[in-house]
Amino acid sequence: MRSSLHPALAFAVIFVVVFLPHAPLLQLPYFWDEAGYYVPAARDLLLSGSLIPHTTVSNAHPPLVLAWVALWWKCAGYAPLVARSAMLLVAAFSLLGIYRLAERVANSQVAIASTLCTALYPVFFAQSSLVQVDLAAAGFTFWGLCAFLERRRAATAIWFSLAALTKETAILAPVVLAVWELLQLVWGGHSCELAGSTSEAAETARSPKFAALLLPLLPLTLWYVYHYAHTGYVFGNPEFFRYNVAATLNPLRFLLALLLRLWQAFGYLHLWLLTVAMLLAMLLPPLRDGSSERQRIAIPVQIVFFIVVAAYVIAMALIGGAVLARYMLPAVPLVIILAVSTLRRRLRYWPAAAGVIAIAFVLGWFWNPPYGFSPEDNLAYRDYILLHENAERFLEARYPMAHVLTAWPASDELARPWLGYTTRPMQVVRIEDFSLEPIVSASDFRSHFEVALVFSTKYEPARPLLDRWQTWTDLKRRFFGFHRDLPPAAAAQILGGHVVFSAERKGQWVAVIEMEQPEFFNARNFPR
Repeated sequence: MRSSLHPALAFAVIFVVVFLPHAPLLQLPYFWDEAGYYVPAARDLLLSGSLIPHTTVSNAHPPLVLAWVALWWKCAGYAPLVARSAMLLVAAFSLLGIYRLAERVANSQVAIASTLCTALYPVFFAQSSLVQVDLAAAGFTFWGLCAFLERRRAATAIWFSLAALTKETAILAPVVLAVWELLQLVWGGHSCELAGSTSEAAETARSPKFAALLLPLLPLTLWYVYHYAHTGYVFGNPEFFRYNVAATLNPLRFLLALLLRLWQAFGYLHLWLLTVAMLLAMLLPPLRDGSSERQRIAIPVQIVFFIVVAAYVIAMALIGGAVLARYMLPAVPLVIILAVSTLRRRLRYWPAAAGVIAIAFVLGWFWNPPYGFSPEDNLAYRDYILLHENAERFLEARYPMAHVLTAWPASDELARPWLGYTTRPMQVVRIEDFSLEPIVSASDFRSHFEVALVFSTKYEPARPLLDRWQTWTDLKRRFFGFHRDLPPAAAAQILGGHVVFSAERKGQWVAVIEMEQPEFFNARNFPR
């Protein structure tokens, strides 16, 4: 089935639809991992031309997205607006890949609904304008899957190579598909192809595309060789490797992470509504258009989708210190395509059902769930940025020369004005977080700082759904770095100060604590 809409026109429409709701967000300062790695690394590339960052420790992620952002900064100027607009172009291109993939395996109706639901899904929406690599890697993976199903060898190799040069974990899809092709060959089956392939494509489909699927290993390997030659280590700095690989290889942790990954693939942030709707629709008989049943996605194609989803669920449960939902972006849209296709095939009023799910996804932009989640998964990241922006401007105005006790990422936000929070660098004393032990330790060297900036480093709902079970809390603390931040008043009491600024937005908070050292402030004539 050929596309009914010219790709350039489809891309333009998608970009406009994506850009408009993001417009109020494009000038926000950089957030969390943006500020901690991706923006400094891209800025180093812009200023020095080096693919290896020097203002932050390299984690060995391939540099394709960083080069894309640096190129736009070079052409249009260094600003969050430029970087976020560049990422929206990537998001629109990724959605075009979803549209093309869904149209090829199903039809234009399924493609439109799947693309819209993906664009509105809170994690995809929030990640669309953030300077991070997971969404871009997912986008290239969708284009690679489409080329693979169409049996286009060169395109398959190119798209999957671009995905691997965006993020190393994107190599999962072509590798597991190569294994599947091998198993098909051993079992005497036929390689997967789309209905309607040309006779030439059908003929070539009889030989597995091992070269096209394994070729992306070459540029990724060359990147790691380059990285090793310049840094002395292959898979990121030792601490990065320990946190994301060595420390995760525990059977119990793997089991817990596997359950979390399954939840993120099928239930997270209202995704369960679509999954439940799909399962209920499967109890109904297929609808008929005239004398024939509505077509489903071909079983071999469904198997390919499930193989890729399973690979990400298992691999991302095995590695990755933080079980972040954005790591599942290559898998979730495939689930959405399968679910929407099932609704169309079996539910007469399927557009209404898809509309309800789309509305639920939009509500998920603003609604924080009754369980712990990362603020980068919906517009909670905006709340975080606004809180820190206000608190750090207060700090800069009132205590411009003070040493500030705080934790990452606020330590970088204060020390690096080019992240967008302050106009000049401030002196920082850094601690790990604001749980009891680091705060007590900090009180022993309170003479080293005059002000403390404390904030919520973990989102905690007012009435947590699962934390009532102490065993689950203990497991999170053991395997997933969970801790509880002390409230500002308690931190101030331990540190020997008082709160002079505080703010809260939807479960997140920030506060400035001034130490009880009046002689210090009088000596330096700080503005009061």
